[in-house]
Amino acid sequence: MSGRTVTGRRLALMGAMAAALAGFTVGATPAKAATVNLLETGSSLLYPLFNLWVPAYTKANPGVKITTQSTGSGTGISQSISGVAQIGASDAYLSDALMKMHKGMLNIPLAISSQMVNYNVPGLNATALKFSGPVLAGIYSGKITKWNDPAIAKLNPGVKLPDHAIVTVHRTDGSGDTFIFSQYLAFSTPSWQNSVGYGTTVSWPAAPGAIGANGNPGMVNAIKTTPYSIAYIGVSFKQAIVQNKLGEALLENKDGKFVALTIANVKAAAAAMTEKTPADERISLVYAPGADSYPIINYEYAIVKAQQPNAAVAAELRKFFTWAISPEGGNAQHFMDAVNFVALPPAAAKLSAAQIATIK
Repeated sequence: MSGRTVTGRRLALMGAMAAALAGFTVGATPAKAATVNLLETGSSLLYPLFNLWVPAYTKANPGVKITTQSTGSGTGISQSISGVAQIGASDAYLSDALMKMHKGMLNIPLAISSQMVNYNVPGLNATALKFSGPVLAGIYSGKITKWNDPAIAKLNPGVKLPDHAIVTVHRTDGSGDTFIFSQYLAFSTPSWQNSVGYGTTVSWPAAPGAIGANGNPGMVNAIKTTPYSIAYIGVSFKQAIVQNKLGEALLENKDGKFVALTIANVKAAAAAMTEKTPADERISLVYAPGADSYPIINYEYAIVKAQQPNAAVAAELRKFFTWAISPEGGNAQHFMDAVNFVALPPAAAKLSAAQIATIK
């Protein structure tokens, strides 16, 4: 073999090595994987929980960025359907009509929440006034207009009720809180069911002096600044109710008992309904049977498309939701306690996990 031939082969080998190393420098590190961005919009009731979850989760999972926005459940639902948001936080599940129109949407419970009925009646905020669904329906329909109306007085014997007009406060945005409050009225009061019904938005009757507010923060502000008002407010804002020394009602449940909003009573209602939860988990937990059941509780939902735009987004959603429903993750007691929620019962968590696995 000639020296000329050997030299040519050496030059060819050196050229190949140079080509293979092209673009690399000494000490270079591999490029980091691109960050996956997720947008969560919707429920103002779920918003405080997401704001606790996201920092804890992203600290342990730096490859994902989750942006949260409190827009109301109605906006969360519409933005998840349109694809503007990957996660639509909602206190309400999608109706049969919406599921038929938008096939492939998932309603994934993440936890269980509840709703207060609060009031600002000078001199009575420290008293737990009793209300039934029919009396609240009468108040919000404008048929019961005074605090000392005989219907309210009958439920609260011995309480000196003021001869003053009631100011009702309701949500103006599409709201899961409106959904479950109006369900309580509808399920307990046939006349409300036949005239107003329930939904994330309803055509509120013309109650004298009624006030509209946006989001749970708006509801709290409206009631604290308006004497003789009454409102429905999500339980994650209970601290604000306590701080502003506003009243919290005892509500009549399906068994005719007046019960306080306590964790034990929420769990009693959940226990009565969990086993009835279907595979798609679209079910109302409102007005559950049982002597101890608090009557306005609900699953807090993530409304999500089963088919995502790419595998990376789908993988991050599966990972985040799996963490969120885990007792060692987002359903840990310290998260639940911070917003007065209740963790998913094991049977419901199993159904949620099955739905999460279908995200592709």
